[in-house]
Amino acid sequence: MTSSDDTALSARAIEAAAARVGHSFVGEPRGDTRVAVVCAKFNGGITERLLDGVLAGLEANGVKADWVAVAWVPGAFELPLAAWRLAASGRADAVVALGAVIRGDTAHFDFVAGQCASGLQRAALDTGVPMVFGVLTTDTVAQALERSGEGAANKGYEAALTALEMADLVAHLPEPAR
Repeated sequence: MTSSDDTALSARAIEAAAARVGHSFVGEPRGDTRVAVVCAKFNGGITERLLDGVLAGLEANGVKADWVAVAWVPGAFELPLAAWRLAASGRADAVVALGAVIRGDTAHFDFVAGQCASGLQRAALDTGVPMVFGVLTTDTVAQALERSGEGAANKGYEAALTALEMADLVAHLPEPAR
């Protein structure tokens, strides 16, 4: 995942780094991953498209529908609590949070987007379960529609791959010291 070809990780970077260090950890998308998705209903025409992308990404990587749970919340501000609860339940290896915060004429955008991101990060750190920020923060509806279109460019699809990769990576990292 990258924002442009100019900033992409080179094809051999991970292998080259692994040859120079004692331990190198890389997650790989695996189909035996339990994924919870928390989806905001606000701007639901966008989040529905993102959810379609997540489900397509999970299916393409062999994740069975039985291993996926979806919880609906009113808006992006409510995503962190539901994500934390799903992660803390022990029933999810990763959580994908989906929302669409579109800039308007007030500071509402900054408060909602920032608090949503902070809350999801806190949920990940508190539970040790990867939280994937699948929340679009765009200036216009057109940008949100573009990022939630069909195919692998859908940010929901990307979020699914990130969830699978992070779940596998966390499973292979050393346990925290007590």
